[in-house]
Amino acid sequence: MSQEIIGRIYDIQGFSVHDGPGIRTSVFLSGCPLSCLWCHNPESVPFHYVLSYTSVKCIGIEKCGLCLSTCKKNAIKASQPNYSPLSESDITLIDVDRKKCTDCLDCTQVCKPRALIASGKDMKLEDVMARILKDRAYFNNSGGGLTISGGEALAQIDFTVALLKAAKNENIHTCLDTTGFAAWKTLERTLPYVDLYLYDLKHMDPNQHQKYTGVSNELILENAQKLVTAGGKIQFRFPIIPGVNDSAKNLHATGKFIKALGPSIQLLQLLPYHQLGLLKYDKLGKENELKHLKSPSDAVMQEYKQLLESYFTPIQIH
Repeated sequence: MSQEIIGRIYDIQGFSVHDGPGIRTSVFLSGCPLSCLWCHNPESVPFHYVLSYTSVKCIGIEKCGLCLSTCKKNAIKASQPNYSPLSESDITLIDVDRKKCTDCLDCTQVCKPRALIASGKDMKLEDVMARILKDRAYFNNSGGGLTISGGEALAQIDFTVALLKAAKNENIHTCLDTTGFAAWKTLERTLPYVDLYLYDLKHMDPNQHQKYTGVSNELILENAQKLVTAGGKIQFRFPIIPGVNDSAKNLHATGKFIKALGPSIQLLQLLPYHQLGLLKYDKLGKENELKHLKSPSDAVMQEYKQLLESYFTPIQIH
């Protein structure tokens, strides 16, 4: 295993139960060519690491304040004093001027309480595998394994293929969670090492897909068809975004597309929109254009499930 193979990773989550069969360890890679307006992991989209600020972790400039003098761009300023129930006193937090911040991340090196952190880190392949292998007992007992996700894992194809290959060498089941937005020759490189593809379907209309994700869906749908032809096993994932892709027209188009692909499709997951990622936008100083949306009710999700079951089963909601 080469120590020179480096991946840009923003998270590794153990005991993951929704990213493929069994109990899994999910490795999330940074960088995504899509910009979905409902993205619940906005820190995963940039290909470079960005500054994340969690104000509730800040202990105030009275006790620290090192970030103020460290920032060479003068992007960090003291804000107004506010009462802190933790310290039972007024403390002065900071504000980050995102227009001035260049994500140099110097401030993260001096922030003692880790209120200021980078959105991820570079890791050697062998270190990532060492973390994965700690969970081997869970894999063996549950039929789980490794899931590589993102961002978009295909955007770091050399690392993704190396990690998949290393996992297969350890007889670990592998899933690749992907948008499918990459050249076929890139996706094709993963075929020998992927047991199951978790493949996103966001919208069947290319113009609407472009509007809400920043790219057309033509390459994505074409690659899904090529994966099936090449023998890949696919589990589709369909995020239900109210007012965006939950029309009867789009649901029927989705069902027809999946049905036409045949028995290689293992499962369709319906993922109801949620607001759990909104706090991440605040940490990154970003605005979420869909923050007004509410999660679809259980009854509505069951209606969508019943409609799609006229084309395909099994369907799972989570």
